[in-house]
Amino acid sequence: MTHETPRIHDVAVVGFGPVGQLLSLLLARAGHDILVLERWPEPYDLPRAVHFDDEIGRIFQAAGVGEQVRAVTEPVPDHYEWRNRDGDALVRIDWSGDGPSGWPVANFFSQPDLEAVLTAAAAAQPGITLHRGQEVTDLQETDEHVELTTGTGAQFRARYVIGADGANSFVRSRMTTDVTDLGFFYDWLIVDVIPQDTDTVWSPMNWQLCDPKRPTTIVSGGPGRRRWEFMRLPGESVMDLNSLATAWELLKPWGRTPDNTTIERHAVYTFQARWADTWREGRLLLAGDAAHQMPPFAGQGMCSGLRDAMNLAWKLGLVLGGTASPTLLDTYTSERRDHVQHAIGMSMALGRVICVPDEAEAAERDARMIAADADPARALPDTPPPVLGDGVLQRSHDGDTPASDVGHLTSQHRVTHRGRTAPLDDITGGGFVVLADGEAACSELDTDDREFLDRIGATLLTLHTPSTPGAEYVDTDNAYLPHLRDHGHVAAVVRPDFYLFGAAATPSELNDLVGQLREQVRTAPPGTTRLPPVSRKPLEASGS
Repeated sequence: MTHETPRIHDVAVVGFGPVGQLLSLLLARAGHDILVLERWPEPYDLPRAVHFDDEIGRIFQAAGVGEQVRAVTEPVPDHYEWRNRDGDALVRIDWSGDGPSGWPVANFFSQPDLEAVLTAAAAAQPGITLHRGQEVTDLQETDEHVELTTGTGAQFRARYVIGADGANSFVRSRMTTDVTDLGFFYDWLIVDVIPQDTDTVWSPMNWQLCDPKRPTTIVSGGPGRRRWEFMRLPGESVMDLNSLATAWELLKPWGRTPDNTTIERHAVYTFQARWADTWREGRLLLAGDAAHQMPPFAGQGMCSGLRDAMNLAWKLGLVLGGTASPTLLDTYTSERRDHVQHAIGMSMALGRVICVPDEAEAAERDARMIAADADPARALPDTPPPVLGDGVLQRSHDGDTPASDVGHLTSQHRVTHRGRTAPLDDITGGGFVVLADGEAACSELDTDDREFLDRIGATLLTLHTPSTPGAEYVDTDNAYLPHLRDHGHVAAVVRPDFYLFGAAATPSELNDLVGQLREQVRTAPPGTTRLPPVSRKPLEASGS
């Protein structure tokens, strides 16, 4: 009797939470063979994460699940407000309307509903093989692949392994990376409820009570749900706080009783601020909570993990396809680790303002923030801009440092292509995009440049104003062209994760810019691609 040698998958994703689900979808949609190993036999059916921002909505759009995700989320119609115990506004942040990415600024959801959408999309996507109830217990890296063994004795092989397996990541435990821990620890009781009095108006929808007697968060838990979060006070034990009786006692002042409310879940979480120093070692990579953890005060925990997935997917796709050197994957750590540190820093800064149990310190804080007229720009601590760390970015003239303004998130507006009007990403189908001010901006791109752009799945958008007759691409919202012109640019190169690679002031500079991109991804000679080029099939329509 002979044993069949396990086939070698392109990627094994360990863990099938939102980060693992998104990674699987993005890679499979690009034509790759994805294995998923999930330790639990059934999906976890209770709430956890509840918020994502407009950038993350755009990422869901890129994964082809935009409309399905919209159907299970609740956009914020007003503002996010912090108040003191007297009801004075300490800070008011406008969360209404759409953000630069073309999605609502703030969106709330129940994680089981979101995961159901992603799971259904994965099940319908060719190229994804999911095994539930398979906990990875061993892995061995060879020159060509990684061999994985699960607790059932099953064995699998993959060219790369991504640990999206949470804060206690097994994959991370098999890497040599250190973990930087900032020692920021607070315990909070999280109580998720379903109100039965469905006619109650929650205004504002999301707010923070900055009362030193019990700092409390009150937010949406997604359609039909609410969440309360209560900080553990000095002298209070986790055991005393983490009980159903305590949850009801803390909800009582808010008018929540068993007569009008069902508690779905209560749990004490210890908020932490930490990250792995290296996210890639050989054929092993980390994403999501396996790579970093942060306090929830900025609502960026899951969001940061999904940004990891978007960054990693396009780079790994180029490597798997033979278009880029594996060294491209080292930029995943340098870019995302720095970016996530900004999110962690912001979360800690907000936490230090909120988590104040001292009466005198709270009174000083209140006076300072009230004097700032609740303006977040004046009332909240300054935090670094959310820009990528050094990586696949246009270099300055000295060649040693990134050029100015690169590594920032770009916006999404509507574009019209041959009579069809849709958000940019639906028109392009994703991938690299060259936004150009008309055909003249591309006049110095030669055959090699254009062949390279085609090999990496780039779309060349030669934009014109809405009044231009017969234009193939029209800047429908009159947004991209004015921005380029205001900055003295004729073109910009946008990466598949929507971050700015670089910009050019002249057609000659665009030629140089494409040359820089080609050098940085270290392309293989033509004809060596082992998998089909990146698909440029249009994404699902996701609204305007």
